[in-house]
Amino acid sequence: MRVAVFSNKTVFSLYGPQVIESLSETGFSVSHWLMGDGERFKSIRTTQKALLFLNEINLDRNDGVIALGGGVVGDLAGFAAAVYLRGIPFIQIPTTLLAQVDSSVGGKTGVNMPGGKNLIGSFHQPRAVIIDLETLTTLPTRELAAGWFETVKQGAVASRKLFQQTTDFLQGMHSKEDLISSRLSELIAAQVSFKAAIVAADEREDLTRTDHRSRKILNFGHTIGHGLEAITNYRRFRHGEAVGHGMLAAGALSKNLGLLDKSELELLREGVHLCGPLPSAENLEADTIITAIARDKKRSSGDVQWVLLERIGLPRLVDGKEISRRLLKQSLREALRKS
Repeated sequence: MRVAVFSNKTVFSLYGPQVIESLSETGFSVSHWLMGDGERFKSIRTTQKALLFLNEINLDRNDGVIALGGGVVGDLAGFAAAVYLRGIPFIQIPTTLLAQVDSSVGGKTGVNMPGGKNLIGSFHQPRAVIIDLETLTTLPTRELAAGWFETVKQGAVASRKLFQQTTDFLQGMHSKEDLISSRLSELIAAQVSFKAAIVAADEREDLTRTDHRSRKILNFGHTIGHGLEAITNYRRFRHGEAVGHGMLAAGALSKNLGLLDKSELELLREGVHLCGPLPSAENLEADTIITAIARDKKRSSGDVQWVLLERIGLPRLVDGKEISRRLLKQSLREALRKS
């Protein structure tokens, strides 16, 4: 059996030789392909190069793809595997915290377009997800922070228990030793268990569902986050950082709509700030962000579907028609100024 390992130069230099040696020793014929590092490389153009590579090495439907890297590598490798020969198996080996708790779980694969993030994609479940906490010890501080933002997001929509478990860990984290601790292993397991349960009950994000356990709730912070990424050409913010800003703005909007108590908003803000500093978004115009939001992939019947909060652990889906432009601009200015 043959496998193609997809990665980028940085990750492959750290873990590629060990992965290839391990696969070869168990009888696999292994090839590898490296893509550029960064969200801007998650594109149709890069996907075409990946597909040409799979064709050149003559992979067939009995073979497979392994994604070795963060969310960008995982999303593109999964998408290429989904469309090559109408679908071949793939395995996720996420090496970033964000990919471990979020993008590697759930089967969403896709690439970006100039008009927005993940506008082209498919559902293609990995055969397995292999997580090694040791990979976290090599991550830069900013890359780790991007993952922490995602853990806070999941805690905010999951339950007060998971939110508290997440913030307790962040408050008690003091060194890299904590990254290979049983406490972090338990936290990641709890995060993955929550997301897997949501996905199992609503794998393809049923558009008719509006309850607080619809898969749509996982998009908390992402509507604004994706807009921020798009208008800055995916160069200013890590994905998790954009989601951090998005959570603060969605929280402010929830409060301004009368859904969320100020004390709950303060808990959310504290959780976000525990993750690390956010790149400034103060100079970004609210009108520009709103235009980008209107192109977001989570539209339904022409309207944006907002994930807001009634309290920590209780998300609420709100139709964009219920939110005035004035209130949205006010909330954006309030959140981006304070973050």
